[in-house]
Amino acid sequence: MTQNMNRRGFLKFSGSAAAIAGAGIAVPHIARAAGGKVVVVGGGVGGATTARYLKLHDSAIDVTLIEPNATYHTCFLSNEVLSGERTMDQIAVTFDGLRGLGVNVVKDTVTGIDPASKMVTTTGSGSFSYDHCVVAPGISLKLDGFTGVSDAMFDTITHAWKAGPQTALLRRQLEAMPDGGTFCLVAPPNPFRCPPGPYERVSQIAMYFKHHKPKSKIVIIDRKDKFSKQGLFMQAWKDLYGYGTDNSLIRWVKAAEAGEIAAIDPSTMTVATDFENVKADVINYIPPQRAGEIALTAGLANDSGWCEINKLTFESVAHPGIYVLGDAAVATKMPKSGYAANSQGKVCAAAIAAALAGQEPGTPSYVNTCYSIAGRDYGFSVAAVYRYDAENNAIAGVKGAGGLTPVDASAEVRRREVEFAYSWYNNIVRDTWG
Repeated sequence: MTQNMNRRGFLKFSGSAAAIAGAGIAVPHIARAAGGKVVVVGGGVGGATTARYLKLHDSAIDVTLIEPNATYHTCFLSNEVLSGERTMDQIAVTFDGLRGLGVNVVKDTVTGIDPASKMVTTTGSGSFSYDHCVVAPGISLKLDGFTGVSDAMFDTITHAWKAGPQTALLRRQLEAMPDGGTFCLVAPPNPFRCPPGPYERVSQIAMYFKHHKPKSKIVIIDRKDKFSKQGLFMQAWKDLYGYGTDNSLIRWVKAAEAGEIAAIDPSTMTVATDFENVKADVINYIPPQRAGEIALTAGLANDSGWCEINKLTFESVAHPGIYVLGDAAVATKMPKSGYAANSQGKVCAAAIAAALAGQEPGTPSYVNTCYSIAGRDYGFSVAAVYRYDAENNAIAGVKGAGGLTPVDASAEVRRREVEFAYSWYNNIVRDTWG
């Protein structure tokens, strides 16, 4: 693979702690601001990164981060919990590192954002005034109108697309499933959080079945005809799980073959499509998605359910002075991924720090790396660099930068990709939450 920055060099760059600390920002030195108040809504990757880097830019900035959970569970590597390769404690992070930098972390839920009075209201902690507000609310689930689908179903049929209790529940269901049972995953339509995530999830569960419940089967009912890293996943399934043979552990049913889904029935544990009824012991239904609820109630989202932004700063198009980033933002060509949110948080922090200092924002660059672990010692990744296109207010990919793991990569390369993934995880957690 020949590229301006070869793939191995990019991954070594993006996997190091020092690189992560600077990745995603190409801006001039920002003079010290005269303080200023910033309220950050949401303590996930995008919000926490923004809060941390605001304090790194200028410790005098008054930064308050409001997050309902005392402990945050990372979505990235949460699929390893489902295979038993990782515990819930191993994907849990606290906000102590941010507190150590002087960020005021408030455990509460934001109920409203008033752009006119520049005020954020909460359930139990009162109101918080701001000069700039950052909204990083992640996603909310947009339930389909299929027969049987309701919020109550998630006590039986999980989504597990927000890491935490749902992840632990799905793991318990897989452990209780009999050898010879069926696991059915209903994959969402585009766009959604972590495009390769459902297929890594299937791979991790297949690994668990292969070693502990070898008579079991997996069926994917997809709402799409193609998916992220498809060639790499299918090669992994062939190498590890017999894909394409009569004894395949995994069956993928694309949208054209499944037709429309008519019902998902928790009482009979059945997914009914135009062409077949799939009866399963465990069903994982991942619904369509949109921006987190607070973005919707604050009027930050458009009719698509996502938030339009100025890609230079991540300032909302709907409400100036409020910035939206991470999964909730329309930041194409960047995917809705953890590393993308980390990169965006740094760009947003630099833009706010510049504004507080009375300066113009610099011209940003952005990066993304996404690892997928399909089995023990079997990983692959995609990496990309992006630039700001001022003429079109767009984030455009830089041709020839980054790359994709070759489909015919050696076993040693696959093994090293897993090592890189674990190193990347440790580094991005430190870089985001301190």
